[in-house]
Amino acid sequence: MPINLHPPDALSFIAEVEQAYANLMHFAAPSEDSLGGKLLYAGELDERGRILAIAGNVGGAATLAASAHATTLRQAMRSGVIDFLVNSLDEALRILKNEIRKREPVSVAVSIAPEAIVKEMLGRGVLPDLLPPQPQSTSADSQIETFIAQGAQPIAPVPFQGASKLLIWQIPAEFVQRPAAFDALLLQHLPAGDHATSRWLRQSPRYLGPQFRRLRSLTCDEETASKLIDVLGSPLQNN
Repeated sequence: MPINLHPPDALSFIAEVEQAYANLMHFAAPSEDSLGGKLLYAGELDERGRILAIAGNVGGAATLAASAHATTLRQAMRSGVIDFLVNSLDEALRILKNEIRKREPVSVAVSIAPEAIVKEMLGRGVLPDLLPPQPQSTSADSQIETFIAQGAQPIAPVPFQGASKLLIWQIPAEFVQRPAAFDALLLQHLPAGDHATSRWLRQSPRYLGPQFRRLRSLTCDEETASKLIDVLGSPLQNN
């Protein structure tokens, strides 16, 4: 049995990000593993916004977030949730448009209240492809509804299938110096064509943050979970 060096809330955080990622990846083309070229508006960088922004990073989206709280923005920048912190929508759009054109992931936060950013986006004709599952605040409800009427798609929560398992492992000691080999071991047990899970395994260690670098997680069916547990032993989390 591996020693769990990570508290339960850390494992819950991974589960929440992976669920948000699964919700987002329903908007990726079936033959692709990326949301490249799509603009995700994550809204306020509260806990929910940070989770959505991380999931967007992993999925390859161009993510726009906003907050008027300097401490929140600095924390998001330090933890790698956002790549750029800017002071205006113009600055954000210059970065976002370039990465959307290249279909590369990027996350940008504007140091303005979300309600003001949404109002400016509507006035400028900036239409996100994807929106959070629910409006970020009551005062922005009508503005978000305008986005939806114009074609933006809110992210509907998609629960894990009944037969699906979320597994989280700590990288075994023999793989600590070569984590890519452990990733390859996990990848070789995935069903062919499971692009979303393959991308999660490749990209999530980069975006979840340094404290999670020695963890690996994936969602799979019961059969795949059983094979992985036979090979690797019991995970830290199996539900």
